Amino acid sequence: MTTTSPGWGILGPGGIAGAFARDLAVGGHRLVAVGSRDQGRADRFAETHGIPNSHGTYEALVADPEVDIVYIATPHGLHREHAMLAIDAGKHLLVEKAFTTTGDDAQAVVDAARAKGVFVMEAMWTRFLPTMEAVRERIAAGELGELVSVTADHSQMLDLSPGSRMIEPSLGGGALLDLGVYCVSLARAILGPVTSVHAAGVVDAAGVDHRGAAMLTHAGGRMSTLTFSMETLGSNRATIAGTQGVIELDPAFYTWTGFTRRSATLEKETVVPELQGRGMQFQAAEVERRIAAGELESPVMPLDETVAIMRVMDEITAQMRASA
Repeated sequence: MTTTSPGWGILGPGGIAGAFARDLAVGGHRLVAVGSRDQGRADRFAETHGIPNSHGTYEALVADPEVDIVYIATPHGLHREHAMLAIDAGKHLLVEKAFTTTGDDAQAVVDAARAKGVFVMEAMWTRFLPTMEAVRERIAAGELGELVSVTADHSQMLDLSPGSRMIEPSLGGGALLDLGVYCVSLARAILGPVTSVHAAGVVDAAGVDHRGAAMLTHAGGRMSTLTFSMETLGSNRATIAGTQGVIELDPAFYTWTGFTRRSATLEKETVVPELQGRGMQFQAAEVERRIAAGELESPVMPLDETVAIMRVMDEITAQMRASA
């Protein structure tokens, strides 16, 4: 007896949605529908990616009976609205990072999903890559000793021209939500809960941050130092340091990349992955695996941790605006 794999629907046919669609194909997942506010745009996206159903409204997408899981790929400022739409329709959810624009909005989505009994997960795809699995294995084996610190940079030169979503407050514009979220999520995943935040940044007249830095203190006195910018190129590296060694993630650290582990005894290990696609298929596999097991969230990207990360970013944002 064979069972049909769950059907994926993409809500919002933008650039990140195209990357996800390609990786769904690499991973052998079933993409059955796409929804847009523009039927022509939905049709073009469907034709490009071989998707059988295209819808000219988001309501029609979430009502599609062939869709079991909705991937939300609209701008951050719309995530809460679109997540609630899919939850009301009883669909499981993968919500692109940043999950929402505030901690309160994140908690509202989580509460609604739990009340409805549907699966939801933040699409922090980095956590599900073989790179990070290998890093977690080495940490768990004690190869770094006691963890002490994380440093991470995510800096790119993005489109900041008039009309760009990156500088539009209503769409969740800003370097922190688009880029810095990777740094905060890595630090939280490796070092645990954040106990204090010290941040500063450059914020424009509309309240949108263009670049910033944060120093986070974590449980046990561990510390992370994070930088992010949408105005400049950066190293895009990350380092995880412990009392017995260090792991240095190659740029861009948040992608399916390699790393080098060096120990206090001068032992050196270099890991270079064999890539298949961009690597977004691994988070899709996690979603399907957890749903098949009857679970409503992933232990790799727990919902309470997603909310906690959003609240840390709330505080970073507040301090950046206060320092401007």
